[in-house]
Amino acid sequence: METSAHDDLPTPAQQALDALAENAEDQAALDVLAHSDVLVPVPDDAVGREGADATSVALPVLEQPGGEPVVPVFTTEGEMAELLPFVSHYRLIPLGALASQWPDEDLSLAIDGNSTHALTLTSQGVRTLLAR
Repeated sequence: METSAHDDLPTPAQQALDALAENAEDQAALDVLAHSDVLVPVPDDAVGREGADATSVALPVLEQPGGEPVVPVFTTEGEMAELLPFVSHYRLIPLGALASQWPDEDLSLAIDGNSTHALTLTSQGVRTLLAR
């Protein structure tokens, strides 16, 4: 059974998520997370439609059953493929930059949604914890 060396090693962002699962106030982990790039899924019908404005990104919003809308982002392509296998395009964005422009409405952020180190933040949490 061959596996490449990086298959089982968590990324720094995933290590930060694991640390935050144990201690939500871990400032070092929050800093790592804020400075990590995340994959923001781009629906196929939106590819090429965003035009020349590379400074804005259309946030994909999923409606949770009985919950508030959530924006899914991922730390790796593998995590994204597991939850959203039908999405083939994404933008790589620093999480802190995404957080600093977070909309005012009640929109949660789900990082690696269904993995063992998933983290979901409220809109307030995104702005206060990750906007750097």
